[in-house]
Amino acid sequence: MGPVRRAVEELTSAQAKAELAMLAREIAAADLAYHQADAPVMPDADYDTLKRRNAAIEARFPELKRPDSPSDRVGAAPSEAFAKIRHSVPMLSLANGFEDADITDFAERIRRFLNLAADAPLAFTAEPKIDGLSLSIRYENGEMVQAATRGDGETGENVTANARTIADIPHRLEGAPEVLEVRGEVYMSHADFAALNERQEAAGGKTFANPRNAAAGSLRQLDAAITAARPLRFFAYAWAEISEPLADTQSGAIARLAALGFSTNPLMIRCEGIADLLAHYRAIEARRATLGYDIDGVVYKVDRLDLQARLGFRSATPRWAIAHKFSAERATTLLEAIEIQVGRTGALSPVARLTPVTVGGVVVSNATLHNADYIAGRDSRGNPIREGRDIRVGDWVTVYRAGDVIPKIEDVDLTRRPAESQPYSFPETCPVCGSDAIREPGEAVHRCTGNLICPAQAVEKLKHFVSRDAFDIEGIGAKQVEAFFQEGWIREPADIFTLEVRHGESLRKREGWGEKSAANLFRGISERRSIPLNRLIFGLGIRHVGETAARLIARSYGSWARFQMAMEAAREHEGEDWETLNNIDGIGPVMAASLVDFFHDPANRAAIERLVAELSIEDVEAPSTEGSAIAGKTVVFTGTLEKMTRAEAKARAEALGAKVAGSVSARTDYVVAGPGAGSKEKKARELGLTLLSEDEWLDLIG
Repeated sequence: MGPVRRAVEELTSAQAKAELAMLAREIAAADLAYHQADAPVMPDADYDTLKRRNAAIEARFPELKRPDSPSDRVGAAPSEAFAKIRHSVPMLSLANGFEDADITDFAERIRRFLNLAADAPLAFTAEPKIDGLSLSIRYENGEMVQAATRGDGETGENVTANARTIADIPHRLEGAPEVLEVRGEVYMSHADFAALNERQEAAGGKTFANPRNAAAGSLRQLDAAITAARPLRFFAYAWAEISEPLADTQSGAIARLAALGFSTNPLMIRCEGIADLLAHYRAIEARRATLGYDIDGVVYKVDRLDLQARLGFRSATPRWAIAHKFSAERATTLLEAIEIQVGRTGALSPVARLTPVTVGGVVVSNATLHNADYIAGRDSRGNPIREGRDIRVGDWVTVYRAGDVIPKIEDVDLTRRPAESQPYSFPETCPVCGSDAIREPGEAVHRCTGNLICPAQAVEKLKHFVSRDAFDIEGIGAKQVEAFFQEGWIREPADIFTLEVRHGESLRKREGWGEKSAANLFRGISERRSIPLNRLIFGLGIRHVGETAARLIARSYGSWARFQMAMEAAREHEGEDWETLNNIDGIGPVMAASLVDFFHDPANRAAIERLVAELSIEDVEAPSTEGSAIAGKTVVFTGTLEKMTRAEAKARAEALGAKVAGSVSARTDYVVAGPGAGSKEKKARELGLTLLSEDEWLDLIG
């Protein structure tokens, strides 16, 4: 990935040439992933940033513009799996605007090009920009004869048989021109997308990240029967080759397409000027979450078709149209409910249930609300956040998501708050077991005091125990834990290792199971009877003891016998074993107290003894970091690694004495970025940190 990018004004000609080459490669790879594989490798916001950077460098160094410049390219080459159709009229993309000023500039450029006075009438259409897959459908003498994807803009994929299965696309038109190519967007509604993913998951098939991927993957099936089984829809918004005009204006032509039987977007309107365009943009943005399908902006087009003809085209975009994009990492939606989840340590975590909306390429229906203070509009010190605005059920909220960060609520629109809304009252009892929920001095969270009698805590501890970074038991995940707990088959970790003896026959006869699936589960359990010490410590779910701390503790004590003996001998704030524990680098008094308290609880100690009796615990030796270039350094991995798995890279770094962090901060020494790195790479650049490609990382560690 190289060093932090300089401002365009600071680039030398040689630097600009090298960066244009790199941008061409990155954007081409992203285009292939998005348009051909239906598997985006980066968020839309990061892609747009690369395109703007490329355009800015080309504007300053026009002599360096490459023959394969992304500015002149539309989409990606069609897949070899489909027959090809050459478009009679190229399917171009649109220029993008991100700020109101971009739209003002767009209108002023048009006036200058047409030599129109500032007060001369100039009307536009404004319509939602559907986030789907572009499709061109050709009719001859009213009969549908072929349908093609955008492809690279010149040549697309023949998906005629698949397009015929979409209910919104007429097979025959009455009163249409002799030749008519209709263009529009294939998409999937939120409700249909959710239902499809449920069916896919139930059948053990692939689930989709968002409706756009689902629509694109469904249309580009080699078997049209699969497409027919998918709930695809279509909005018509343009035309290409045509034997006679549909109308004199864009708005009139779209009305004619509707009269011919096509679905057109009901939110398209005619606007008399910039103020009307921006007002409609705000109105559509406010309704975005309730439309029931994904949009990523608003498209503006000059309404008069004779003016469109005069304005013409640039190399890859029309001069008479622009897409006013929404923020890819933020969206406004309705907060339908606030639910409380109880974690394995008893923490009561409020979760916002939202009207689903796509943010950063992922459908978001939940967002964290952190704690009671955050909901009330203040931080842990009592200082106002969001200018003191609280969060209530029924509010319209701004949700943001950057990269792989959990969705969060950024702000509240008080102008849309219902008159009858009431402040949220945080529960004083556990919603699961009814025990008191207390907030200890100095803590931000409320905790259930039910401990062992609280089913929610027990289930979450078991989920943690079988999780990937703990015991990682193949065949048993969160759903299986919940089912087995509800059945009464497992109540503590030791029960997992006696499950076959106690309930093996019952499981084989259970709905959804059988001989093979049960055998796979029991084999997975058996394989985890031998476990490294650090995984066991982490799997116990001791409060404040994370994966890194568990590894530090395991390396310090080496064996389970020494660790258990030290914990039982330790006394809080006194004794040699207590001092030894506190002297481990990275283990503070809070974590030390949590460890000691855990092992001095009689119920915990009894459960540990039952578990250890089923296990063979592997000793852990402290690795030698002599000669390591990264010993003591903090490393963050982001994006897709191609020569090793993320787990392998993490293990290798830690073996060489590095600390692997999950987020980027000013204390980070190295950020190793693969394709699709997203927000972590962006933050690293902003902080001026050292960015390494995977190859550079491998060179560094030898």
